[in-house]
Amino acid sequence: MSDEHRQQEARSRGNLRMAGKLSVLVVVMFGFGYALVPLYDVFCEITGIGPGTVDLVAAEEQEWVADESRTVTVEFTASLNQRMPWEFRAETRTMEVHPGESHVMTYYARNLREQDMIGQAIPSVSPARAAAHLHKLECFCFVEQLFEAGQGRYMPVRFVVDPDLPEHVDRVTLAYTFFDATPAGMHAPVDVDTASTR
Repeated sequence: MSDEHRQQEARSRGNLRMAGKLSVLVVVMFGFGYALVPLYDVFCEITGIGPGTVDLVAAEEQEWVADESRTVTVEFTASLNQRMPWEFRAETRTMEVHPGESHVMTYYARNLREQDMIGQAIPSVSPARAAAHLHKLECFCFVEQLFEAGQGRYMPVRFVVDPDLPEHVDRVTLAYTFFDATPAGMHAPVDVDTASTR
């Protein structure tokens, strides 16, 4: 067998091995993509991150009974994605609530740009074990928010702390981060200098 023939066979074996590896990679990537939805659901359940639309249905069907023997401190925070040129704040920093009682608090947001923008607020709850026990009955985070140039407005959040919240948890933080959800082409790209001086 000539050297050229041996080299061709070696190349053929190498090509077959590479094709096999690529096939396995395609299958793994497909499986990972297929698993992303349930993995995301688990992640949201553990961390409390997510818009909470399922939570809305479950909470509104529930008849809450207030536990007046217990008080929980709910802290509210607001932050912006680093390239989001808005003003965003919680009007109330903390609230003392009885589990099972419905409460309303308000956030304020204002678009500082000279173009219309769409924002999407992403909520999170901490500690993580409290995430399943703070129910948002009404929330600006359920839908994208269109703000015209320079527009500001107050946005309510109606919520209830589940009486089943573990007894040792006496403080819960409800945090929102606003992200730019404006479709490409609706406005010019955000100017970094403008965003950093908000």
